[in-house]
Amino acid sequence: MKTVAQLLRDKQHQNVHTISSEAMVLEFLQAMAEHNVGALPVVDNGELVGIVSERDYARKIVLQGRSSVGTPVSTIMSSPVITTEPQQSIQACMSLMTDRHLRHLPVVDEGRLVGLLSIGDLVKEAIAEQADLIQQLERYIRGE
Repeated sequence: MKTVAQLLRDKQHQNVHTISSEAMVLEFLQAMAEHNVGALPVVDNGELVGIVSERDYARKIVLQGRSSVGTPVSTIMSSPVITTEPQQSIQACMSLMTDRHLRHLPVVDEGRLVGLLSIGDLVKEAIAEQADLIQQLERYIRGE
């Protein structure tokens, strides 16, 4: 099974878009729409301080009747952030995300944010690995 580092290398979109904790929630929404993502890591002075997602917006802004214009991201972000490291296995990340009900998992290497995995990234990789294993077994059964 691949490691996080291998998956990040193979991933099409390797840029990690971030936002400041001082940015307004409206800026967060605009950035998510612009980059077509469902969450953004919150980075202040080069340090990962939180993560903010569509779920945070729905539960902490919409349902509470707050304004996106005057509310800073720091008010709705999830912190502290659960992270993983590049040498971690995809399977371990899937277990962590399932157990903790996470949809996005920041990847940190020596204190530096190097990537962001979605549950979709991990499921796609697991399906590809299973398909490859099935092909290998079929070839073995046929004696190839």
